[in-house]
Amino acid sequence: MTEDVQKHSVHTLVFRSLKRTHDMFVADHAKPVSLDETSHKVKMAAKLRADYSAVLHMPVLKEGKDRPLGSNMPANQNYLQPGDDPEYLITGTHAYPSGPGVALTADTQIHRNPSEGGVHAMALALPPSQARLDASHTAASVGDIHRHAVGAERPHAPHSHAMSLLEGGGTKNSSLIARKAPTMPKPQWHAPWKLFRVISGHLGWVRSIAVEPGNQWFVTGAGDRTIKIWDLASGKLKLSLTGHISTVRGVAVSTRSPYLFSCGEDKQVKCWDLEYNKVIRHYHGHLSAVYDLDLHPTIDVLVTCSRDATARVWDIRSKANVHTLSGHTNTVATVRCQAAEPQIITGSHDSTIRLWDLIAGKTRATLTNHKKSVRALALHPRQYTLASGSADNIKQWTFPDGNFIQNLSGHNAIINAMAVNSDGVLVSGADNGTIHLWDWRTGYNFQRIHAAVQPGSLDSESGIFACMFDNSESRLITAEADKTIKVYKEDDTATEESHPINWKPEILKRKRF
Repeated sequence: MTEDVQKHSVHTLVFRSLKRTHDMFVADHAKPVSLDETSHKVKMAAKLRADYSAVLHMPVLKEGKDRPLGSNMPANQNYLQPGDDPEYLITGTHAYPSGPGVALTADTQIHRNPSEGGVHAMALALPPSQARLDASHTAASVGDIHRHAVGAERPHAPHSHAMSLLEGGGTKNSSLIARKAPTMPKPQWHAPWKLFRVISGHLGWVRSIAVEPGNQWFVTGAGDRTIKIWDLASGKLKLSLTGHISTVRGVAVSTRSPYLFSCGEDKQVKCWDLEYNKVIRHYHGHLSAVYDLDLHPTIDVLVTCSRDATARVWDIRSKANVHTLSGHTNTVATVRCQAAEPQIITGSHDSTIRLWDLIAGKTRATLTNHKKSVRALALHPRQYTLASGSADNIKQWTFPDGNFIQNLSGHNAIINAMAVNSDGVLVSGADNGTIHLWDWRTGYNFQRIHAAVQPGSLDSESGIFACMFDNSESRLITAEADKTIKVYKEDDTATEESHPINWKPEILKRKRF
């Protein structure tokens, strides 16, 4: 005989389901476990030893019942409570009499503090022992620790001040000295630069510049796929070289042989013999546009960087790809070589700078301080330092490890090019056509230039793609988006009286990244 299954309404079924769910989760597992006294004591003792081991030998409070700071005790038993007497007592880690021949009693094993004047006199008279120096160097004062633990400062400033003097062993405690705000040293005076010559001739954006070692002529590469050689003194065109089938992004003239090197968005890297004005070598290997190249100053090595996120090291004569420098995760926009370690430096659109070991072909260091693409690098000709340019900041670094020096803030644009001369003048050129000139040592921006575009060009065609000092460092050459090359010179008539430094020793706002 079968029983009929009782039918329920949907409301009743839902309610029962909710009840089952509630019963299942009624035990609140999120509640903290009840405190176990023994384990809590062990935990606090370990924590005190780990965090305050450098100050365990220091005085403890009266409420500590003569126990050292690291003994097994509840967390707040050794600390002052509101309303307590804040007077300090000096005890050792074990009971001791106040002097020779004094019997050890409950009264003599505890020494009250001397008066405040006595404390000052004693603190100044005590020689700084090594233990005290170490303690004051490695740990906060006892008063600081207790105030931090209680959460509010107690009204016993004179006592804690005297104790900090005692703990410092008579030395000046750094926490008691008002720190002087850092100020910018006065920058070196530099003559202002003025536009000297505008050279026209390219039919596309001028993307790269190189000056030959004899300082007689210079080379430019442009978006019209040509390489042009100009007389440096007169600005007249000497020669045009054709062979690239896309924008020429980089040019370099060798100081060791009569060769000119070029690279472009056609993935090609070419070596031109300037005695015959012909291409004599190609360096095949890059998988995408080649954005920059540089020659090693002391060995026959060429380094190129590309949109394929690699830099490649080539043997100039054999055309062999010696190393493929992999590690960047985006376009490598700029590369520089130097004779000292690190011999190769690259900047990338992944916002990092890498310093490379040329022998091993591996990264020595990666500098990650920039937040935007690094498109420009400049090596100081005399110092062992580097500047990098990005849309967020210009940053200075020291070699060989790439330690950060300072930020040069104020050029709020995408910085495409930088150059620095021996006098400590750093030039940064941006995509909006502005040029900022900085004092290298202090980071002071002493001049800003925004030259007018070539007649017939749009105002939006105002951009600096490359800049370079000639070998005499008396001329600055810039390659621009209005298809011109501009040459700047120092104003010979300017003096420090006629062009004073608008410098105020303001507080530095240097970011550490």
